[in-house]
Amino acid sequence: MEDLYKQCLWNNFSAAIDMLKNVISTCPDELWLNEKKFFYMAYHTTIFLDYYLSHPVKDFTPKLPYTIFPESKLPQESIDDVIPNKHYTKLEMLSYLNEIRKKCEVLILHSTTQSLGDKWIEESEINLHGLCPSIVEQYTLLDIIFYNFRHVQHHVAQLNFILRKRIGKAVDWISHSN
Repeated sequence: MEDLYKQCLWNNFSAAIDMLKNVISTCPDELWLNEKKFFYMAYHTTIFLDYYLSHPVKDFTPKLPYTIFPESKLPQESIDDVIPNKHYTKLEMLSYLNEIRKKCEVLILHSTTQSLGDKWIEESEINLHGLCPSIVEQYTLLDIIFYNFRHVQHHVAQLNFILRKRIGKAVDWISHSN
């Protein structure tokens, strides 16, 4: 039964990741370069997807580096204080997402019932990368996987909204993936 649940979670989470990849792929180059809100949101979703899949968190090493900015210096279009070190290309983002997708599959399908109940982040790791919101500090690994899944879906919907508003097109729903 445990394998059935893990496979179901993986099939749905991978669909959400595939939708994120599709929304980035669909974004016209001009919009990718000029609509900073879209770029920052795509980056935010990608970097946190990777971070929340890191276990142990101390092993998190982002392929597309960032800097934590003070609130007074944040770009107007940013959605948080995690600012990419440069304007990454769609290809760089998609390549990173392919790696993260594999990381997600391994984490979900190779976790045990016991490891899924373990605390996701250790006290010593909380401020290590500047990314841990206080609401997830006590989460189990299973909690953070579901939180991450919902986080990706939330931002994919926002990115889709921007695409529909700006180019009259949004990506199709992916109901199931593997």
